[in-house]
Amino acid sequence: MNAKRLAEALLAGIGGAGNIQRLENCMTRVRVEVNDESLLDIEKMRALEGVKGYVRQGGQHQFIVGPGASAKVVDAMRSLMAEQPTADISATKAATTKKYKAPMSDALRQLANVFIPLIPAFIASGLITGIINILRRPDIVGDFASQYPDALGLAAIFGSAIFTIMNILVGVNTAKVFGGSTALGGVMAGILSSPALAQITLFGEPLQPGRGGVIAVLLVVVMMCWIEKRLREWLPDAVELILNPLLTTLITATVAIIALQPLGGVISDAIAHGATLAIDRGGMAVGAVLAGTFLPLVLTGLHQGMVPIHVELVQAHGVNALLPILAMAGVGQVGASLAVLLKTRNARLKKLVKGALPVGILGVGEPLIFGVTLPLGKPFIAACLGGAVGGAVVSSAKVATVITFGISGLPLALTIISGKVMLYLAGWLTAVICGFLFAWFMGFNDPEE
Repeated sequence: MNAKRLAEALLAGIGGAGNIQRLENCMTRVRVEVNDESLLDIEKMRALEGVKGYVRQGGQHQFIVGPGASAKVVDAMRSLMAEQPTADISATKAATTKKYKAPMSDALRQLANVFIPLIPAFIASGLITGIINILRRPDIVGDFASQYPDALGLAAIFGSAIFTIMNILVGVNTAKVFGGSTALGGVMAGILSSPALAQITLFGEPLQPGRGGVIAVLLVVVMMCWIEKRLREWLPDAVELILNPLLTTLITATVAIIALQPLGGVISDAIAHGATLAIDRGGMAVGAVLAGTFLPLVLTGLHQGMVPIHVELVQAHGVNALLPILAMAGVGQVGASLAVLLKTRNARLKKLVKGALPVGILGVGEPLIFGVTLPLGKPFIAACLGGAVGGAVVSSAKVATVITFGISGLPLALTIISGKVMLYLAGWLTAVICGFLFAWFMGFNDPEE
């Protein structure tokens, strides 16, 4: 089913354009929030050929259609919606007011929305850095590094550029998500990162440029958005355009330097050092727990709260030991799904697994979670157990990556620090084998439909 036909079918199952309150997509999902739940035909939409799985988080309905397809389907749905009448504004407002929302899920979704636009840059940075690490190894490429030092130097600039401006980008995105002026969000991040801060002494202590990293930026820009909105309400229209940016900048920047940046520094240090200490001291046990519980976190949406931790680890230490451990959860899924593929006699399920396995190997596990293992039950548990074993192996080997997030599965091997690549691949293979064995021996009820 092509994107347009799938969009038409989903729109019909949702109840038409008038029933859609919010429509968006992520890497693999079409996400829909509706005004009237009674108009939905979930079973009909789940049975569509292009839909690989379905999950509901709070008031949001999510249809797994696969990487690349999700954006095309949403674009097609929006084109069709432009041709259909929309719901009455007052009815939409009333439905929104009555709608129940999980506060924690909403907050974490907002947090994730700050970083999701940065994923392409993180992927590019990680892969470039991984390629540079390979080119610098004489046992693999000979004396390439000594022959082409300028080429490697340029590549290093390409790979590290995201970290040079990351705080600015986070400031801009935070302002966008929380309803503030994006330019002021970038300005706040620029103030916190300015090298000139090192020349200023406050309360007997020199200021530290960039202290608190993205945590400080998040705190400051969220407060900036709140102040800007309040001033917009309080100031007369004749002077609001001029005075609002001025007062917002002065008030926010002052509070940021005196209180929020130091607070962000404390939180940032606690996150970076606490996570590193837990992994270093906990060894296999901590790795098994982290990897084994990550898939349930994905189901609830709470995994989105991990994003700032990944960023802080790279900013503080230059490497991220958490991501390779969590990646094993998706790898366990691959093994469990392979067992399902070999055991099931259901033609539709076989086709679904064959379609979802390649992207699962590449690190996109949602089609396998919501289309294969979770609906079957026991294979999902097997995937968690297989991931736990892989996580234990990776954690005990002290494997780390040079990126924050954005890549998982087998491609993550390209970003692993020098000397640990084979250990990561050993953990990857272990998770696949154990996920397969757990699913094979635990079994499952082979569906007739």
